[in-house]
Amino acid sequence: MDLFERLAGAYDEAHRLKDAGRYPYFPELAAGPGGDGSTARYGGRELIMCGSNNYLGLTGDPRVVAAARAALAEYGTSCTGSRLLNGNLALHGELEAELAAFCGKPAALVFPTGYQTNLGVLSGLLTPRDQVVIDEEVHASVIDGCRLSGARMRRFRHNDAGHLRQLLAGLPGLPEEAGRLVVVDGVYSMGGDLCELPAVARACREHGARLLVDDAHGLGVLGEGGRGTAAHFGPAVAAQADLITVTFSKSLASTGGAVLGGTEVIHWLRHVSRALIFSAGPAPAATAAALAALRVLRAEPERAARARENAARVRRELAGLGVDCGTGPAPIVPLHTPDVPRTIDVWNRLLERGVYLNPVVPPAASPRLRASFLATHTGEQVARAVEALAPEAPLLRGCARRRPRG
Repeated sequence: MDLFERLAGAYDEAHRLKDAGRYPYFPELAAGPGGDGSTARYGGRELIMCGSNNYLGLTGDPRVVAAARAALAEYGTSCTGSRLLNGNLALHGELEAELAAFCGKPAALVFPTGYQTNLGVLSGLLTPRDQVVIDEEVHASVIDGCRLSGARMRRFRHNDAGHLRQLLAGLPGLPEEAGRLVVVDGVYSMGGDLCELPAVARACREHGARLLVDDAHGLGVLGEGGRGTAAHFGPAVAAQADLITVTFSKSLASTGGAVLGGTEVIHWLRHVSRALIFSAGPAPAATAAALAALRVLRAEPERAARARENAARVRRELAGLGVDCGTGPAPIVPLHTPDVPRTIDVWNRLLERGVYLNPVVPPAASPRLRASFLATHTGEQVARAVEALAPEAPLLRGCARRRPRG
């Protein structure tokens, strides 16, 4: 069969939804007035934005915007080369130093995107001789990085440290110069639940495995001063996270990512990670924006608390309507739905009521609407979001959490 021929008919349902004006993906969104991320414009209307990862509301903050503009004026629009050769800026090193100090790690390495960070770290660190065990709900970039490395990959049941321990104990003996790595998310992006990090770290210690925590959704909102999921569990647990990866497209209001860890392993990755070496360096404006947002986070840690409290309020009020949407402290609220068609239906009805959420369907996760709440959402906006969701309570009430496929 021709490579393209087999795609015929694969997206008939998507075309049907487009023709009906109900297609929920690739929406053309614009920032709402005020620039604090709490609203967006879509289809000529202003909506309450409850689908963004802009947890601290900093994408339009004047300090962050000014830093991006200054970098644009000084460095231009692009680095136009690999960091290894001609695309490395003092700005990159400044961000690495401040990020490492903030998170309590000796060193950091900045990548152009969060996806590239996991891809570059895992494919640069692991070899086909190695063993890697991952939570079944880790981000796709972790799975892709492990596959690219050629390492022998196993998955443990979501947040089940006992199953992790069982898998580690059952792995064959390691050949000389081979190692083991366990990879988890600090906060699971589709459910908002936290990794059982203390138990996972103990299992790693018991079985001689290193631990990598992808903290894309924990940095900025959890832990002392927003230092992330590992810090949330205290210094002893944080010290056992050998590597932490983060992305700048959430709390740090930009694009890019970084890995934090020991000096030697960061030095190694700097010189072997193909995702870093064969890509242009992070754009100057994006790097400056992330650095400015990090400084705002340090100066205003109360933003993290506001984001968490807004989400906690929504959980409490929906629980009063009989809707189970989890208890985690992250500003992510999952609303499980019976199936894909009704996920799309609910999304459209919420849109009509002036609220934007994210519709999530397999293979990304089981059908659900993913809501997220920002430090900049007002009490009135949160109340209006709950009011828009309330009519859907009978549908959402009976939907148990199900594991994703794929």
